[in-house]
Amino acid sequence: MRKKGFFICVEGLDGCGKTTQAKLLVKRLKNSYNAVYTAEPSRGKIGTFIKKNCLHGKRRLSSVVEALLFAADRFEHMENEILPALREGKLVVSDRYVYSSLAYQGAAGLDLGWIEKINEHSIRPDLAVFIDVEPEIVIKRLKHKKSVMENLETQRKVREVYLKFVEKGGLVKIDGNRSKREVAEEILTVVLGFLEKAC
Repeated sequence: MRKKGFFICVEGLDGCGKTTQAKLLVKRLKNSYNAVYTAEPSRGKIGTFIKKNCLHGKRRLSSVVEALLFAADRFEHMENEILPALREGKLVVSDRYVYSSLAYQGAAGLDLGWIEKINEHSIRPDLAVFIDVEPEIVIKRLKHKKSVMENLETQRKVREVYLKFVEKGGLVKIDGNRSKREVAEEILTVVLGFLEKAC
């Protein structure tokens, strides 16, 4: 049996506010839908390695190696956290999932079909939202951080990939160039609309 609950992902560029919004969504749906928060990279062994060596390390691994590591972490994340929660009937909200690999490794030049292939054993989210913020804005928000993903050209490429999946219907676009409250309200409206139809 796959699951009884629902799986929702929140995606976006670094600095778009997705972590804040994912946690706000869980807080607002915790009582009525038994919502729980999770994130990628996960808290597992592979996720911990990624955080140390891929996101904040001084030397980057190759894009292929990173894509494989993220896929492995995703499968472990699914098996250890997501599926058990879904089987208990919970609503799982993940801060990043498959679309992050497609966007970031795709922006690095890897074939999207290959990225999808190595992630084919990961379950697909029931709903995925993309908080769309202009790359120039997120760069300003990230100026105090030392992230390998901060440069403007990278963020533009990543956004282009995300928008391709919005056009294909895989992601629901949310205008993130507004106040935190306005973004939160739209995300909640989209999610509740989905849940009402699904239930």
